[in-house]
Amino acid sequence: MIEGIVGRHEAWRRVCINLIASENVMSPRAEALYVNDMMHRYAEGKPGKRYYQGARYVDELEEYVTKKAEDVLGAPFADVRPISGTIANLSTFYALGGRTLAHVPLPSGAHISHEFGARALGYRTVEIPFDVEEWNVDVDGAMRVIEDEEPDVVVLGASLYLFPHPVADLADAARSVGAFVVHDSAHVLGLQMGAFPNPLEEGADVVTASTHKTFPGPQGGIVLARERETFKRIYNTTFPVFVSNHHIHRLAALGATLEEMERHGERYARDVVRNAKALAEALYERGWQVVAEERGFTETHQLAVDVRDKGGGRHVAETLERANIILNKNMLPWDRDPKDPSGIRIGVQEMTRFGMGRSEMEHIADLMTRALQDPERVRADVVDFRLEYQEVVYWR
Repeated sequence: MIEGIVGRHEAWRRVCINLIASENVMSPRAEALYVNDMMHRYAEGKPGKRYYQGARYVDELEEYVTKKAEDVLGAPFADVRPISGTIANLSTFYALGGRTLAHVPLPSGAHISHEFGARALGYRTVEIPFDVEEWNVDVDGAMRVIEDEEPDVVVLGASLYLFPHPVADLADAARSVGAFVVHDSAHVLGLQMGAFPNPLEEGADVVTASTHKTFPGPQGGIVLARERETFKRIYNTTFPVFVSNHHIHRLAALGATLEEMERHGERYARDVVRNAKALAEALYERGWQVVAEERGFTETHQLAVDVRDKGGGRHVAETLERANIILNKNMLPWDRDPKDPSGIRIGVQEMTRFGMGRSEMEHIADLMTRALQDPERVRADVVDFRLEYQEVVYWR
């Protein structure tokens, strides 16, 4: 029974056009390393100071992966123990402390942990204004909020994230009131290899991220920091507050992916952004209301489409799924109902990882357009197309 369910899932997703912006696939090497004996073991604490015996090789692996993360991701300090991006955020917010946290509004792209997670930790949350015309943070408005509210933590980065947030512009304003700047790079960590700014270099104090979106590793989280004392506060919070045993088997797969990104990350990142722009242009030419046309649609792996004229985000996402085209409904800045928003969110990183380029993005736009009219008939064409792209690239 269980084998059958898993087998059907894997077979189905291999014949889908997977455009979920928060998903990716590991390389065959990383996937093989993910299943190892460490999944049965415990390693509470930190290398050399464990609460369990039997961790000598875990220590060796964790130290190697931590150093590799610092080198590859351009960070003085890295903590690879958070088991998700949300845990990375909560550990960071808790460790930095304070009463008030400022973030982008949820409909404008903030992650739920910026709002609900922060509130659960006792923060009062305030919103940073978002400029829909620029599809980015309103810098002047954000500065006024920081000056008036005097937050302890300012969170930039987002889950719907088309253009780099103005980290450098807001870092000085945040420091003037004693606030830490945290950049949530969950969606763009894999693009920071050469196609997206490194927030630490722009003035962020901390970067939190997932390791399985544009960064194509195992599901997990990571914290990167510029200053030793800030990092120590977070590191000493991750364990024992938010993580006990930190799913140590995944560190092998994370290390393998870091090695792959060290070799191929810059090319991969640039290809992802090029494909996102290509798909946005192709959909726009076919009558889809892709947002931010005047700004070139996107500078990340994502594009957002206003589909109110096509029945709304829920209807479009469900219709496309019937054609084996997988993406998600998504709130846009003017929305208030996450259950039936006006938008969809599209990410091209997984299909790029399977070797697709500009011409394939144009074909995907054709398939999406046709699928809205007759999803069952288009599904066969999607399957035939997807079967040509089965091997992961950017890892050998």
